[in-house]
Amino acid sequence: MSEVKTLTHEQVMEIIPHRDPMLLIDEATEFVPGERIVAKFWVDPARDIFRGHFPGDPVLPGVYSVEASAQASDLVLMTKESYVGKTPLFLGINNVRFRKKILPGDTLEIHSELASERPEKAIATCKCSIYTDGDLAVESEVTIAMR
Repeated sequence: MSEVKTLTHEQVMEIIPHRDPMLLIDEATEFVPGERIVAKFWVDPARDIFRGHFPGDPVLPGVYSVEASAQASDLVLMTKESYVGKTPLFLGINNVRFRKKILPGDTLEIHSELASERPEKAIATCKCSIYTDGDLAVESEVTIAMR
């Protein structure tokens, strides 16, 4: 059985190339490199996106939760020896379901687990879910190409 680790914000930035304002992972509370992760992201109410989505009734756009799932998946994949130093590129998203609104001030608990891999093509799919306050908010499958 693999050792469960944690990641600080600084360690996250050492692994994936994303930076503010597009870095959507603050830390990892459970992390098994190359296998699975539980990451956190606090949705700052001061994010500029809320000025337009939607004035008076702000909601985090669904594409942000999909991107957060992809970044959690990037952390899982980029810690596999064969993908260290590669650039993760979004190849596909399947079976996305938005179950609950994500609001300013929410903390996302992002789960990602390696579901399948085609190492000869450097492509992998992860099964993802996002929770807020213990409730399922988003579920998806993301496919990443490592280049």
